[in-house]
Amino acid sequence: MKIRPGLFYDIEVLAQTQVQMAWETEEFKLDLPTVTLGVQAVIDDPTKGKYWIAEVDGKVAGCLLTVPEWSDWRNGTILWIHSVYVLPSYRGKGLYKALYEHVQGLVKADGKTFKGIRLYVDKRNTVAQEVYNKLGMNGEHYQLFEWMP
Repeated sequence: MKIRPGLFYDIEVLAQTQVQMAWETEEFKLDLPTVTLGVQAVIDDPTKGKYWIAEVDGKVAGCLLTVPEWSDWRNGTILWIHSVYVLPSYRGKGLYKALYEHVQGLVKADGKTFKGIRLYVDKRNTVAQEVYNKLGMNGEHYQLFEWMP
C-alpha cells in the first residue's frame, strides 16, 4: 500500500468515490458533475484542502480529504478529515488506518502549524464510528450543528 497526494488525474475517481460514499452512508444522491467540479477546485487550489489516496497495486483503493481550519485557541491549524471512502473490496484491510496515521504523522511532524485532527460522521454510520474509536478518536467533546440552505 502507498499513501500519496491526490493529483489532477485522480479527479474522476475521487468524484466517483464521493458519490458512492454519500449514497452508502446517508442514502444521499450527489450530482456527479457538481462533485467533479468540487474535487477539481481542491486539486486546483491547495488552500482549500488536500486529497490523500491509498493505492494498492497502482490502483486507488481509498481516499480522504483534509481541510484546514484555523484555531485561535491553539494558534494553529486543525486538519478536518472529510470525504473518507474505502472501496468495498479493500475494507477491513487497514486502509483507513494507514490514511489516518498518515494525517496523524503530518500533525506530529509539524506541531507548530498543525494542532490536531477532527472529523464528523453521520450518526447512523456506526461502522465508521467503531473504526474511529479504535484509532483513539472520540466523539465526546463537541456536537456538530449545521445550516444548509
